Parts: sequence; C-alpha cells; structure tokens
Amino acid sequence: MIMLTWIQARYTPFSPSNTEEFSSASRSVKSGLIASGIVSAWTWAATLLQSSAVAYKYGISGPYWYGSGATIQVLLFAMLSAKLKSNAPRAHTWLEVVNARWGAVAHQVFMFFGLATNVIVSAMLCLGGSATVTSLTGMDTIAACFLIPIGVTIYVVVGGMRATLLCDYTHTTVLFAIILTFVFTVYATSEKIGSFRKMHELLTAVSGNAHGSYLTMRSKNGLIFGVINAYYQRAIASKGTTTVRAFLLGGLAWFSIPFTFATTLGLAAVLSPADVGAGLPAPSAAAALLGKSGAAIMLVLLFLAVTSATSAELIAVSSILTYDVYKRYFNPQATEAQILMVSRIGIFAFGLFIGLSGVIFKEIGVNLGWLYMGTLLGSAVVPIALCITWKKANKMGCIIGSCLGLVFGIMAWLIATSKLNDGKINVTTTGGDYEMLTGNLVAIAIGGIIAVAASVIWPEDFDFNRPGRAISQLLPFQTGEKHGKDDEEKPSHGESIGQGRSPDVNLMPEGLDLVELKKAFNFAATCSIILTAISIIIVPLPLFFSSVIFGVRGYSAWVTIGIIWVFSAIAVVVFLPLYESREALIAMGKGIIKDIYNPGSGKFIHHPHPQGPPASTNA
Repeated sequence: MIMLTWIQARYTPFSPSNTEEFSSASRSVKSGLIASGIVSAWTWAATLLQSSAVAYKYGISGPYWYGSGATIQVLLFAMLSAKLKSNAPRAHTWLEVVNARWGAVAHQVFMFFGLATNVIVSAMLCLGGSATVTSLTGMDTIAACFLIPIGVTIYVVVGGMRATLLCDYTHTTVLFAIILTFVFTVYATSEKIGSFRKMHELLTAVSGNAHGSYLTMRSKNGLIFGVINAYYQRAIASKGTTTVRAFLLGGLAWFSIPFTFATTLGLAAVLSPADVGAGLPAPSAAAALLGKSGAAIMLVLLFLAVTSATSAELIAVSSILTYDVYKRYFNPQATEAQILMVSRIGIFAFGLFIGLSGVIFKEIGVNLGWLYMGTLLGSAVVPIALCITWKKANKMGCIIGSCLGLVFGIMAWLIATSKLNDGKINVTTTGGDYEMLTGNLVAIAIGGIIAVAASVIWPEDFDFNRPGRAISQLLPFQTGEKHGKDDEEKPSHGESIGQGRSPDVNLMPEGLDLVELKKAFNFAATCSIILTAISIIIVPLPLFFSSVIFGVRGYSAWVTIGIIWVFSAIAVVVFLPLYESREALIAMGKGIIKDIYNPGSGKFIHHPHPQGPPASTNA
C-alpha cells in the first residue's frame, strides 16, 4: 500500500500531503472503486465469521437474514449519501452537518454515538481477527490484537483515504477469488462433501426450525437474528453524482459474500458451542476441507477483511477527531499542515486503542457474538437520518430521543435478560437472541418515535438549500480562506445557519449539480424501497410461513443463485473499477516507462488548484 501511494503521488495529480486528498480522496473517486470500497469496508470479521456462525446455528436462513439485514443499511446509505452531497458538498464528516444545523450540544451528543459505533466495530474486528489468527496459527491472542491494527495504521498514516480505497480494491479481488475456491471445493472437488447431494445428506437437525431442518427459511431464531441485524466516509470520498450508484451497486454486490460464503462454510463444520460463539465455524471448515492450505487461505482472507475494515474505521475516527474535535473546539483557524498532522496522530492513537480494546474485551470474556448488537447505538439511527434529510426535524426531539432511547434500550435489555435467565445477568446471558432483540427494538423505537413525534408537533422549517451552500462557505472560511467582503457575515461555530444571505450557487464544488443530486436521491429512495421489500418481505416471508423444506434440487438452486450472484458482484467491484480508471492506469504506465528510459521525466508536475485536483480525473 505504501508503494502504491508513492506511485499515485508520483504519476497522478493526487498527493496525500494535501488534506482534502488525505481525508476524502479529493472527492473524485468513481462509482466502481467506491462500490469496491463499500464491499470491502462492510466485510468485517463478523461478515465472514458471524455469518458462518449463524448458518451453523440456524441453517440456510442465517446467511440470508445476515445478508439482507445489513444490505438494507447500505441501501439506506444511498439515500443519505445523496442528501449529504447536496446539503453539505464540502463536509468532511456527517457531524459537521449536525453542528451546522443544530449547534454544539447536538454535535457533542451525536459525536458520542459516532465514536461509540467506531469503537464497537473496531473491537469486533480485533476480536474476530485475533481469534482466527490464534485458532489457525497458535499465536498469542493478545499479540494478535495488536498485530492487526499496527500494519493498517502504517499505510493509512502514509496514504490516507485513497490508500484505504486501493487496499479495499485489492482485498475485494482476493476475497472473491477465495470465496469461489471454497465454494467449488465444498460442492465439487472435496472428498468429504463434493456435491450438493452429499451436503444435503450430511445436514442434520437443528432446534427452532421447521421439522428441525437446516434446509428451510422457517427458522424462528433466524428471523429474530434478522431483526437484530437490522459508511458515510465513502459517500464523502465519492463524486457527487456517482455516490448513489456506488452504494446501490456496493450493497447488492456485498450481499453475495455472507450469503454464499456462510451457506458454504457455515454448514460444513462440527463444533462446540464455545467455538461457535468465537466465530470459528468457517476457519474450522476450511482447515478440515483443505488442511493446512485451507487454514492458510482462511488466515489470509480474514486478515485482509479485518485490515480493510479497520482502515475504514481509522479514517472515520481520524476525521472526527480532526474536524469535529480539534478544528471545531481547539483550533478553528488550523492550517493545512496542522490538520494533516492531527489526522495522522489520530490514526496512530486510535490504532493503539483498537489493540487495547480487543485485549480488554477478551480478558473480560466478551466474544464476537456479544458485540454484534445495536442496543448502544440504535437510538441515534433515526434522529441522524432525520437531521440530514428532513427539514422539519426538531433539534431537541432528536437529541432527547437519542438519549432516552439509549437509556430505555439498556434497561429493556437487562430486564429481558433477568426475566429470561432467572435473574442472572452476565456476559453469557446478555448475549442471548431474545435479550438482544428486546434491547435493539426498544432503543430504535424510542429514539425514532420521540424524534418523529417532536418533529411533527414542533416542526422546524429548515431550508436545506441555504445551509447546503452555507456549509460550502463555512468550511473554507474556517481554514482561513477568503471569499470576499461577505466573510464578516458568515456564522460563527455552532451558530444555526438556516437564515441569512441567499445561497451562492457558485460555491458548489466542481462536478456537483443540485438538480442531478435531487434526481439521484429520488432514484435511491425508489430503489431502496423496492429492494428492501423484495429482500425482507417478498422473498423470505412466503418461504418462512410455508415452512418449505428444500430438497436436493431446491438446495442446489439456492446455492447456485449465490454463485451467480458472486460472479455478478465480481463484474461490478473487480472489473468496473479497472475500466473506469483506464485512463489513469495508462497515464501511470506511461510515466513509469518514461522514468525507466529517462529518470525523472515521467513524474507528474503538480500545479496549484483552488479546490484541489480536478474532480473529473479517473484515478
């Protein structure tokens, strides 16, 4: 990754010494690479480990509900990303939008939820990755907890956002190659399984499913997990009009990973309950089927998945610490050099924190399955979405809803745990399906109901068109740039900017068209509603209520659909980025050849540009 960053800086207009390039890849990345980055960043350790664990526990319904529940979130991001681009075209984080609209208190409240999300996800990555490394190699778990973030921290500190996207692309390419390796091993070449019919024969009974079968969508616990299961930085890095397409393509491509991978390896192992809780069905099945080579392939796969997702977390947290803490509260007039320095310090500090959090959670007995819950985070989901998309959203209603949702969600979680476990509340009992379901639903419902109700009773009338340009003006103004005599009228930090001067359309960044972004939002909303209805109602519920048990042909068709989906995803996230970046790849190739024959002649000469590199560049 460091070598790729050097090549990029030498032969293209993009240099990580520029703050916009470092934190948001100059907002110039096209849809294919963004889609690849979404797939990669969304492929956590949990995607591979936890999805296989739920396949092991619930049968074929587990991977489907895992994939559909998380895909819905990516599809919703498509709508939010379009709004984020139109309302805050120069924002570095979504929290800057919260601050510009509602001020310091709301900014601090939602920053807590944003950082909490990153901490929990990072801990999941570290725990899942370290458990796999330990299982496959015998390495000390504590050492593994630090090994993972250290390597990632090095290349992210050097290359910033674009380095993470290039790493994402590399990871995604290898990921799909390995998935196909396992699929064809299990269903075609393995001496232990080797066919759909043999796998069908080997699958035994599981409690909670129709007729105790693994081969049915009629799984009570699988459906519960789907409810429990119910990336802004990628939206910021992308070009405005490609954002929606990237999220839609990325979400659909990502579904193929847990669905196909977990249906393959999650059903091919026999384990103890402790191993299942640690997320080890997939590594165990890989080692059993392919021996040491299977273990090595799985180790590479998990390490790539964990490092790729960790790089996304590092960039996200660094952006928050830089723009929403340092620049917002400590040094509003920070220079580009200071911002870049703080960004790199934030990446390094959070990298160490990830390792420490993994060790702490391991020592207190928290496993991957326990961390996979939304009680601590769910209450802020609806209020945040309302802040970005709905002009009537009420500030106090969203703040109070988020806070009360958190409190009541935790209360409901613990009460349910106590009632269902004879008063025992510990790490094991709080990780149960019904217990976590209760906390998640209460947190999301309370936060959403209060925020919506307050907005309906006491609606704000916030002009998104005005603050969208105001944020465009506000950000350059805070860095010391001047746009003329009107600078004195610009709002100070935390001031509501819903009133005032008329918008200055000319301050919209190059490549952004508000009309096109509005069309993109409407398209994203339509697609999200249709795809959500298909994935959580039209396909699974008839299969659930009919209690269909798949025979050999039905199971073969189910897996074949997953394989076809994988090949379609490969076309989108492996080959589309190469096609879109063909001009930049050719330019880099020419630059390298020139340097070979005449050292120094191939280097790209950087010329000053008021808003960074041109948005139309294909790199």
